[in-house]
Amino acid sequence: MSSIHAAPAVPEKLTWAGGSEPLKASYGKLMMWFFLLSDTFTFSALLVSYGMIRFSQPAWTGAHEKFYFATTHWPIPEKVFEAMPFFHGEAPLVFVGIMTFILIFSSVTMVLAVEAGHRGDRAAVEKWLLWTIIGGFTFLGSQAWEWSHFIAGPHDLVKAAKDALGNPIVGANLTENPYGPPAFADLFFFITGFHGTHVFSGVILIIMVFFNTATGLYDRRGHYEMVEKVGLYWHFVDLVWVFVFTFFYLV
Repeated sequence: MSSIHAAPAVPEKLTWAGGSEPLKASYGKLMMWFFLLSDTFTFSALLVSYGMIRFSQPAWTGAHEKFYFATTHWPIPEKVFEAMPFFHGEAPLVFVGIMTFILIFSSVTMVLAVEAGHRGDRAAVEKWLLWTIIGGFTFLGSQAWEWSHFIAGPHDLVKAAKDALGNPIVGANLTENPYGPPAFADLFFFITGFHGTHVFSGVILIIMVFFNTATGLYDRRGHYEMVEKVGLYWHFVDLVWVFVFTFFYLV
């Protein structure tokens, strides 16, 4: 008598229900980290390109006090960025240093907003987000002034760069500038402008989060995770500026 063997039961196919969160991070925070990682590659490529172009150009070899602007050599940063609003005189890198302090301080207020969100303190979240927004707009306004001064050109310089016809180059644009080789202005506009776009986007995001906080949306959800996710982006923007400041203004 032959035995009949029943076919093995096929286990029911189940869809993954989530399980443990990788690194104890939610899906939203993981996606933010992935975005920041990709953006890191972009800024790294820009800064590496700046370094390669910068050191492929001839540098000023004379005495520091005898430096003058010309398209034949790369300019000294503290000679270019030495102006300040409402101040008549030379203040090398002071204004951009103030800009850097404002942006780093706004990162501190963002940390305080995230910490208040962990405690569920809605009023404190609103307060620190508002300070972060003010810091972001202050930085953007300062950068706009710096751009306008850079574009206007060094009118008070005795020795300015000259074009092919021997005429003084007064204003900076994407084809020529009175400070040095054309690539200097190109890189300045692109790198600082690209970073400024990130700052502006971050401020808009923080304004949206501030509005949602003020209307009680996150209280109804039971958590303030969105504040933390936007905070990650804001800290990234601040960290990138430290590298931009180091490469462009100090090197």
